[in-house]
Amino acid sequence: MTLRIGNASGFYGDRFDALREMLTGGGLDVLTGDYLAELTMLILGRDRLKDPGAGYARTFLRQLEDCLGLAHERSVKIVTNAGGLNPAALADAVRKLADRLGIPVRVAHVEGDDLTAAHPGSLAAHAYLGGFGIAECLRAGADIVVTGRVTDAALVTGPAAAHFGWQPGEYDRLAGAVVAGHVLECGTQATGGNYAFFAEAGAGAGAGAGAAGRDLRRPGFPLAELHEDGSCVITKHPGTGGFVDIGTVTAQLLYETGGARYAGPDVTARLDSVRLSQDGPDRVRIEGVRGEAPPPTLKVGRNRLGGFRNEVVFVLTGLDIEAKAALVRQQMADALAKSPPSGVRWELVRTDRPDADTEETASALLRLVVRDRDQETVGRALSAAAVELALASYPGFHVLAPPGKGAPYGVFEDVYVPHGEVPHVAVLQDGRRIPVPPAQDTLVLQDPPEPPLPEPYPAGGPTRRAPLGLVAGARSGDKGGNANVGVWARSAEAWRWLAHTLTVDTFCHLLPETRELAVTRHPLPNLRALNFTVEGVLGEGVAAQHRFDPQAKALGEWLRSRHLDIPEALL
Repeated sequence: MTLRIGNASGFYGDRFDALREMLTGGGLDVLTGDYLAELTMLILGRDRLKDPGAGYARTFLRQLEDCLGLAHERSVKIVTNAGGLNPAALADAVRKLADRLGIPVRVAHVEGDDLTAAHPGSLAAHAYLGGFGIAECLRAGADIVVTGRVTDAALVTGPAAAHFGWQPGEYDRLAGAVVAGHVLECGTQATGGNYAFFAEAGAGAGAGAGAAGRDLRRPGFPLAELHEDGSCVITKHPGTGGFVDIGTVTAQLLYETGGARYAGPDVTARLDSVRLSQDGPDRVRIEGVRGEAPPPTLKVGRNRLGGFRNEVVFVLTGLDIEAKAALVRQQMADALAKSPPSGVRWELVRTDRPDADTEETASALLRLVVRDRDQETVGRALSAAAVELALASYPGFHVLAPPGKGAPYGVFEDVYVPHGEVPHVAVLQDGRRIPVPPAQDTLVLQDPPEPPLPEPYPAGGPTRRAPLGLVAGARSGDKGGNANVGVWARSAEAWRWLAHTLTVDTFCHLLPETRELAVTRHPLPNLRALNFTVEGVLGEGVAAQHRFDPQAKALGEWLRSRHLDIPEALL
């Protein structure tokens, strides 16, 4: 008995037509949509400040208007976290839509995650719930289930628990569903999107499709064929773009994870137990996943307004780049001295090159970012200081755009509360409220002992100075103020070399901005992978825009571009 679960959204703003594409492209039992991220919760919180009836992903409602009839005709259940901060309001809106369209569907929702009232000063504080509230809604006959902040994987574990009759404590089965859900949650990242070796699929230089016909211009969305024992096959609808192979699935498994224990409210999945195998074209089998009791606490994501930020980018062209940067920095410091912002950050980006044949490639960018609790300090004061330098600074002075009045920025924080403090509730079509009991068995989260590594790659052979990315893939992302960089080898021999070469010291040497930060390495031999966690590199989270790449999306690609002495036999 196979449960076919698809995904039609990896974030708020994903491809609008995906819902229709997934409903018409092939058979499905359940279609999920993930609309929430740390930054999304802040955006929805600001929406709710303006309108107490808002706070959910309105895009989903527009998508559903076009596709509700299709889902009903094909008996496909829809499960989504598009409810955001206000799942009850979205559930009501879906019912009104169904009534207007004359489509008889039963809509339920999950609530209890909103702990904002218990966290003064927060714009939004929401616990990450598990999948058993979703399961209760589906067992009661819901056709559409709307949730607020659940874990991304809960969109899969809930339907799986309902379909197969799983109960809390069936940890291996639940862990298998968590891994499937994690692969699906980011949509086309599992089917060739954002993939380190995309050029080999023929997507470079405008080609679109490679020798194998792997068209990456419009990757199809993924689906999982989930089995009762928790194993699954990751695939996609026939004829859709992109591709599914061990590399694309490995990349997504490493995305925004940390160590071998991947904790959630229903189960802790052991990523070090995952086994992948190619099961045919565009089919990857995932099996062997082991699970353990969840931690005794639930994660709560708190979003608050941190103050106001502003920025200006000075363009430095031609000769004397360093001297020009030093002059304007001193001038701006003097001008802002009367009312100095609480946070000032300068970055000089050397995009210039010598003897350049265009003005743009002869120019470097000097970026100034300021932060303060007072909007005036980062608004008018910064604007005046920058504009007044127009005729009084370095030769060729200009900026990419004049600074504005200053915009609010957010801060994301993790806190943890006992399971019993969160009132997880399934609310059915008829208004009945079914409490979902908290986890009874828990296990304090600890890193497992480091696994044995393979024998080192033989030393003494010829090497070549070359980019790491020629022999290893990577994918990186954010978790609050931390970043993770997952790196995997493409062959057993490359893994022997990578496992012993890419130490924490080497990682920090290759990425200098991590040298003063806490970096932890987690080996995952079954995946031939290393997962690095970099603490604090993103400051106070994505909404604070602490660095050039505020979500660390390209941190892995920077690492792959760095050069090492690599055995020639691996190249």
